[in-house]
Amino acid sequence: MSEQINKKPLVSCIMIFLNAGEKFFIEAIESVFSQSYDNWELLLADDGSNDESTAIAWRYAQKYPDKVRYLEHEAHQNRGMSATRNLGIRHSQGEYIALLDADDIWLPQKLEKQLAILEAQPEAAMVYGSTLMWFSWTGNPEDTQRDFGRRLGVKPDTLVQPPKLLKLFLEDKASTPATCSVLMRRELVKNVGGFEESFRSMYEDQAFFYKVSLHAPVFIESSCWDRYRQHSNSSCYVAQALGQYNPSQPNSAHLSFLNWLKNYLYKKEVKDSEVWQALNKALWPYNYKKLYELSQFYQHIRQSVKKKIKQFIKLPLKMNSKLRESNF
Repeated sequence: MSEQINKKPLVSCIMIFLNAGEKFFIEAIESVFSQSYDNWELLLADDGSNDESTAIAWRYAQKYPDKVRYLEHEAHQNRGMSATRNLGIRHSQGEYIALLDADDIWLPQKLEKQLAILEAQPEAAMVYGSTLMWFSWTGNPEDTQRDFGRRLGVKPDTLVQPPKLLKLFLEDKASTPATCSVLMRRELVKNVGGFEESFRSMYEDQAFFYKVSLHAPVFIESSCWDRYRQHSNSSCYVAQALGQYNPSQPNSAHLSFLNWLKNYLYKKEVKDSEVWQALNKALWPYNYKKLYELSQFYQHIRQSVKKKIKQFIKLPLKMNSKLRESNF
């Protein structure tokens, strides 16, 4: 009996990958092996890779059969990020679930520290912090200046009740958590129905975290235990390069996500007026495209005029300064 009481809870680490390459993939896997908390399992879920990453995953699974498992879709299909995360979750056995993509890393105390928070916060269904957007992995001095943390939008070390986070996400006052940042209770993932498989790539994580923020209390911590690698081959950068995604401008992927969210809120019979107001505001650029474009045009003109006025005001000051210098 005492042995059962003292047993550490199992954490299932779900790592999806698609043509992850070698260097980043191995670094991601090794960051799990470097955890100070040792009762974890690693599920490597292959989304139909055709490079060396499949062989790398198999090697780890064969070398560490008690810790690592290799998973793939039937006939080695490519089914998208959401379906592949769900594949890993279905085969996991842990009381807690953590996510790590194949090009990101965890710091060594990630699982230990976040597990302690959830054990101390029984009401919290998930914990996350401000992920470091990691440019400095290159080792270039100029990239060190580009690193920044994702916006939390609330006071850290706080338990946030639903649906506050959903509203903050819609209003762009907080960033949704990075997948590598979260630790979740298993029942949470089950209760919200896992990841939405209609989202193969863009917004797949946001659809999941919006569901979580609608249904469950979330603890937002002050520490950062993960690094979200920024590089040109990531799914976000590739989508931007192909013109499929622009986070600062209205785009078809964002509209599809908002329409899905609208239908989801209807389905769940959400009555919160502030949530609907925030959603309608987010949909405004799409529902009233001409008015939005006109407002953007006038905003651009206004900013240009303000800039010119500031320059005009500064000009006499500069001239006076030069005159004083010439008098000396």
